[in-house]
Amino acid sequence: MPEMLTAENFLPHVDKVFRVKGGHHAFTLTRVERRRMEDWEVDDGLRQPFNLIFRGPPGDVLREGMYTLECEDGGSFDLYVMPIYTPAHDRQNYQSAFN
Repeated sequence: MPEMLTAENFLPHVDKVFRVKGGHHAFTLTRVERRRMEDWEVDDGLRQPFNLIFRGPPGDVLREGMYTLECEDGGSFDLYVMPIYTPAHDRQNYQSAFN
C-alpha cells in the first residue's frame, strides 16, 4: 500500500514548478493550506486535511481530473487537480484537496 501523503510531503516544494506528465501545462505550488482538526475528528489513522494551491497562466485551463505532476526537483505525485475560482486576471489557480 502506498504511503499516505501529508502536508509535510509538499512543504519542501512550495514555490517550485510542477509539470503535467505528457502535457504542456505547468503550475507553481504557491501554498499548502492545513485545516486544524477538531478534537472529535482526531483519529490516529486519519491525516490532517490539507489543500495544495497551484498558480498557472490565465487561459488554456487544465480540465479537472487525475494527473501525474512532476516537480522540477525530480519528485512526482498522482493528484486530482481542479481549477478554482480566480478573481485575478493574470493567473488561474488550481487546487488538490486531501481529506
